Amino acid sequence: MAITREKKKQMVAAYVDALSGSKAVFLTDYRGLSVSGLQDLRAKVREVGGGHLVVKNTLVARALKEAHLPVPEEMLQGPVALSFAYEEIPSLAKVLRDFAKDTEIMEVKGGILDGELLSQSQVESLADMPPREVVMAQLLGLIQQPGNQAASIVNAVGSKLAATLKAYADQLQSAEAAA
Repeated sequence: MAITREKKKQMVAAYVDALSGSKAVFLTDYRGLSVSGLQDLRAKVREVGGGHLVVKNTLVARALKEAHLPVPEEMLQGPVALSFAYEEIPSLAKVLRDFAKDTEIMEVKGGILDGELLSQSQVESLADMPPREVVMAQLLGLIQQPGNQAASIVNAVGSKLAATLKAYADQLQSAEAAA
């Protein structure tokens, strides 16, 4: 059954909305994946704040042009699904990579981030990045480290001064007791 021109316009508009609302988009080849497998993938993608759509390649190409994003012609061959990162980009890349490894059916073709095309290996690199919370904790530790070192130095100087004063006071007391 052919899709009407009006329906195609609606689909392109929906794709443009999804593209403009996402921080990154990843293209996957889902050929051979069962319906239940696709549902499992969608659930995992939703858990990390993403969306997943099976798309029509010609309409996605139009939507990418309308959204002023590069059109990866070589990645738009065969059955294609798009995964949209509405929240954490590395988390979504990790979900897709892990799902592809587990099923050995799905393939991550690449992606688009900040208007630039990503290769499959670049998506892998994104998936290896630690989550945002870990990066923030590491950054906070680096920021606190000089302050902690300065505090320990000041504390050490203060301790030595207190010990010196105590030793001097003890010496004076013993001198008074002897006199």
